[in-house]
Amino acid sequence: RGSGLCQDCRGRLRFLGQADPLPAAWAAVAYEGPARALVSALKFRGATALARELAALIAANAPPGLLAGTLVAVPLHPARQRARGFNQAALIADALAARTGLPRSDPLIRAGPDVRQVGRDRSARLRGPLGLLRARGPVPAQALLVDDVVTTGATMAACAAVLRAAGSERVTAVAFARTAGR
Repeated sequence: RGSGLCQDCRGRLRFLGQADPLPAAWAAVAYEGPARALVSALKFRGATALARELAALIAANAPPGLLAGTLVAVPLHPARQRARGFNQAALIADALAARTGLPRSDPLIRAGPDVRQVGRDRSARLRGPLGLLRARGPVPAQALLVDDVVTTGATMAACAAVLRAAGSERVTAVAFARTAGR
């Protein structure tokens, strides 16, 4: 009925709540079951219309005051974006902008080799993304980073560090899902 989730699957989403933030990012749901299936369908099966549903769940469940500033999607490496045809974080950010009226900007780029985080251990993930991100052009004073999933928080933390170094005064972050226990 126009939804990426049936009623049963929606009922199996584990919402994390408004007072359950991760130091690097707040997320709407735990990355398990139907949430994992939604992200997989978006990223790997090209179900890009799901970005609107993920954004709706973020907007409906975000803590008061969190959705503020300029939306900044976590960038994909150019080679991965060419292969996939889209950046899932950008699709979610665009849908969130349409839903909230917040402005959108793309001041971050990935540089260097295409290093995948998937399959790497926690310490390798934490070391990985920082040197691969760069700011291009002006950055927003208040940035709200957007991604699909947070696992260790390393990518969000690296993006936030680059934005702050380039002049952002306040950086917060949201994601659709996060790995449980993180």
